[in-house]
Amino acid sequence: MNILHLSDLHFGPRHWDGDDDVLIEKINSYPADVVIDTGDTTTDGRECEYVEARKFFDKINCERFVAVIGNHDKRNTVGHELFKEYIYNSQVFYPSAHQRTEKQDLFMDRKITKLKENFTDVNFLELLTIDRKKILFICIDNNLVRSNHGFVEESILCTIEEKMSEMVYDLPLLLTHYPLLGTDMDLFMNSRRLIDFVNSKKIEHVFCGHDHFLRLENTCDLYINHRFDHFMCGTTASANRPRDDNIFLFYENVGDNNFHLYVIRFSYKDGCLEFKEEKIR
Repeated sequence: MNILHLSDLHFGPRHWDGDDDVLIEKINSYPADVVIDTGDTTTDGRECEYVEARKFFDKINCERFVAVIGNHDKRNTVGHELFKEYIYNSQVFYPSAHQRTEKQDLFMDRKITKLKENFTDVNFLELLTIDRKKILFICIDNNLVRSNHGFVEESILCTIEEKMSEMVYDLPLLLTHYPLLGTDMDLFMNSRRLIDFVNSKKIEHVFCGHDHFLRLENTCDLYINHRFDHFMCGTTASANRPRDDNIFLFYENVGDNNFHLYVIRFSYKDGCLEFKEEKIR
């Protein structure tokens, strides 16, 4: 199974000046079985930004696509609704009626906010069959509404854990926006809980974005003897890239012994896009 990883496209004011059509042509040159997007597809979660993002994704020649929401996508009060309308619409998980929730603005007050859906989290499971294997994409919303900080809702994770215990799959993959490892000034406040989830479910590959620079890591919990790869893509098409180039990642033979990872860097110079591919492993 081959995965192509995009992140932090930031359609809107923070979208780059590069040629999206040239970027699409490069993306389509890779034999991806599935394309993933790990959030911040928009700058401010406005409908016009979501419309442009949808046009971009529709040009990608891959029939399988999975995306998670980012903190910029939830800067708009209706951002979660627009994400499901334009980017990715799947059956989201809700906390059980008896469960107490801790996440700020998880439910918006219907008395003061007119929304079709007052539940603002977008967490879901997507089971795809690729190369005769059942691949489970675990898509976790660790963003807060109108905030630069991250937080994962405990009751939602419990619900997802229960659902996963009823499912049959060959390979679990975690997609989320905020990285689990390391931090910058935007804190993922309870990242330890999501790391525990990864370890308990024996997830070996985590895909994320947010920080706008590349970080590829492998970490091991020595006590429980479980390790996982942590792939932080950086930004694919944001003008705001102070520490790194624009990037997308290509993973070849995920879940197999002959796994390979490629970093595709590109820069916009004198009206042209220049691409550079690096094979990491």
